[in-house]
Amino acid sequence: MQRRKWAVLGLATALLTFGGVAVATSANAASGCAVKYTVSSQWPGGFGAAVDVTNLGDPVNGWSLVFTFPAGQTITQLWNGSVTQSGTTVTVRNAAWNGALAANGTASFGFNGSWTGSNPVPTAFTLNGVSCTGGVVPTTSPSGSPSPSGSPSPSGSPSPSTSTTPGTKKKIMALGDSITGSPGCWRALLWQQLPAAQVDFVGTLPGDGCGFAYDGEHEGHGGYLVTNVASQSLLPGWLSATGPDVVLMHFGTNDAWSNIPAATILNAYTTLVGQMRAANPRMKIIVAQIIPLNPSTCTDCGQRVVTLNAAIPAWAASLSTAASPVTVVDQWTGFNTTTDTYDGVHPNDAGNVKIAARWLPAVQAAIA
Repeated sequence: MQRRKWAVLGLATALLTFGGVAVATSANAASGCAVKYTVSSQWPGGFGAAVDVTNLGDPVNGWSLVFTFPAGQTITQLWNGSVTQSGTTVTVRNAAWNGALAANGTASFGFNGSWTGSNPVPTAFTLNGVSCTGGVVPTTSPSGSPSPSGSPSPSGSPSPSTSTTPGTKKKIMALGDSITGSPGCWRALLWQQLPAAQVDFVGTLPGDGCGFAYDGEHEGHGGYLVTNVASQSLLPGWLSATGPDVVLMHFGTNDAWSNIPAATILNAYTTLVGQMRAANPRMKIIVAQIIPLNPSTCTDCGQRVVTLNAAIPAWAASLSTAASPVTVVDQWTGFNTTTDTYDGVHPNDAGNVKIAARWLPAVQAAIA
């Protein structure tokens, strides 16, 4: 999440493939990794970035990624991990839920940063102390079977159904910011509790690693403001590409953080609802009263969310129709930023469980 004016001046993506996972779990352990570093948005003096770390070797439990900024950039806020920075050297460690990396498993984190002069991407990474090279290099001569590729599903975890007749599934789009998409593991938990033969989670963004296989596509755009998505007409393209029947919208946290009035946020909601119905006149729309916001840098943010959430039910009632109902789900009540987030903003494992449980009844009704 971030507090900033959303003025994208440039996009830069660097796919950096380096190897090296230092943790070996057996005498035959192999190590390797790939890192994708994407500058997703940039504005004067600041930028947002997303980093995907893929383990190309044997499974590891706990990781630390180290890199150096080439031009003295500074990380100001990071989610889905913890960060320390000494000069230009950055160390990012896993969060509680994304420390286990299976062979070919990926962990993702994002951050906001500041820059002056230029903003080149880092060119070298080490994972658990080993320089990344992009290959899988045995730490000893292998004498056993190679590690299986892919991220296995834990025992008892469902896998997406492949036997359902095409066209029978309800397409569900999760729409929002980093609470929805970085990695947004409440989506994985929600998917687990729904009949796989009846639902297809859709979006233009791929799913992130949440510890088991799931249908992960979504529209959870880290750092985005709902007011910008509305004013820049970003949603119609996403709708056209994916054709959802149901939209789950948890959106507005960045707007509240940016001190945008609740009335302006609701106007943006109205614009999005109109765009959803233009794409599908029978769209089922499920809107969250968003989770509490309590970052250390914004003492007023909590009350801004309270104000927004208080206005959502009447707004929804004014727009709801029999053909395209707008259902409100209370994600705020009972959600504790101390126990259910890792930074006062983004949900931890406990928070993800709560969010999924609150969505579930409304989604079940929408797909019935």
